[in-house]
Amino acid sequence: MHTVAVLALDGVIPFDLSTPVEVFGRTRLPDGRPAYRVRVCAPAGEVDAGAFALRAPWSLEALAEADTIVLPGIADLDSPVPPEVLDALRSAAARGTRIASICVGAFVLAATGLLDGLRATTHWVAAPLLAARYPQIEVDADVLYIDNGQFLTSAGAAAGLDLCLHLIRRDHGSAVAADAARLAVMPLEREGGQAQFIVHAQPPTPQGSTLEPLLRWMEDTAHHELTLDEIAAEAGMSVRTLNRRFREQTGTSPLQWLHRARIRQAQYLLETTGHPVERIASQVGFGSPTAFRDRFRRITGTSPHAYRRAFQGQAAALQ
Repeated sequence: MHTVAVLALDGVIPFDLSTPVEVFGRTRLPDGRPAYRVRVCAPAGEVDAGAFALRAPWSLEALAEADTIVLPGIADLDSPVPPEVLDALRSAAARGTRIASICVGAFVLAATGLLDGLRATTHWVAAPLLAARYPQIEVDADVLYIDNGQFLTSAGAAAGLDLCLHLIRRDHGSAVAADAARLAVMPLEREGGQAQFIVHAQPPTPQGSTLEPLLRWMEDTAHHELTLDEIAAEAGMSVRTLNRRFREQTGTSPLQWLHRARIRQAQYLLETTGHPVERIASQVGFGSPTAFRDRFRRITGTSPHAYRRAFQGQAAALQ
């Protein structure tokens, strides 16, 4: 079982600490088994968390057994990171352990030198300080998270949820990530500077929305070449009213929602089948492979072939 070690230092931000504990701790595989073993680790038995103190059941030695280490933020960015912590993180990295930071936890990771020469992000308020303190790091404050492979960083606290879901997707595929997102009551698509890889096979539908029947119809017929007039006719309203209702209830336009629904279906097929890209383009309702590739890149930030290389292995392993 994949072990996630969450490192709690004095001054740890409780929200940052609880995010990986809850998200990874509640994630289940398709057969119901836990997907992760979560351990909260600390240099000492008791940790000052500001409004309260907490007792960590695991010491720094547990980092040596972790597959992934998560670094929550700490309230005082001027507080030095204990040398034994830096040593433990560097040793873990040398063994190939994946290390991810949440919010200003990037300062802890940066102090190890492991981010030197890489892109990284953190809370936008702290980004100028991170860039000034660690000039070897290319700081990008306009993204939700950055995945460098072994080392990952996320922006503000809520982006820690995006990052955790991204890691689950890398490890176990879209279906498991979708279940984790639903348990966290977390939207799988958020507007941000970075394309979101975390999607599921079915588009999110606002439960109880007056558009719910229409969205389900669009989902079921997304493989057809639907026009705005056809969607409006199915809804029994004018195109103008349809656009207004869509904006109010989904935050996007009917055609944008349809495009994203098609791309979600394409991602699922890329993960779980060996169908050629041209066939998948037709299966999900795109008139041409070129249009499909262009839309796929615009929504996900990568090509269908690159997406398949990144995610098909993880999903196929679960079959």
